[in-house]
Amino acid sequence: MQLAFGAVFGQGLLIIVASISAFLLAQLTDVVSFHRIKAVTGEKKIWLRATGSTVISQLVDTFVILLIAFKWGPALTGLFEPWSWGQLLAVATVQYTYKFLMAVLLTPLLYIAHDRIDRFLGPDLDA
Repeated sequence: MQLAFGAVFGQGLLIIVASISAFLLAQLTDVVSFHRIKAVTGEKKIWLRATGSTVISQLVDTFVILLIAFKWGPALTGLFEPWSWGQLLAVATVQYTYKFLMAVLLTPLLYIAHDRIDRFLGPDLDA
């Protein structure tokens, strides 16, 4: 009974730790990659900054969660069998493909929102 209890609730704790860790690392990755892309492109190509940094950070997010929650965490705790690399890569591929497609498909909404904000705020006074 204790083993089943530990497996169920231990897995939940691993997922929480993995999610928080992945969020922090992915956000840092997003900010750094956004600014590096902006340094190269300047104020132009907002779609490249936004989509590019998101695509990169979501790759980090996907792998950090899966590695901690299903590969490293179980190996350290012994609560259940860790995923094989094949399982991890299969799940990561599906998850990342979905995230990648959503980032690309939502890019037009970024332009619409940017245009509406610019129209709402008016012309740039520094120009």
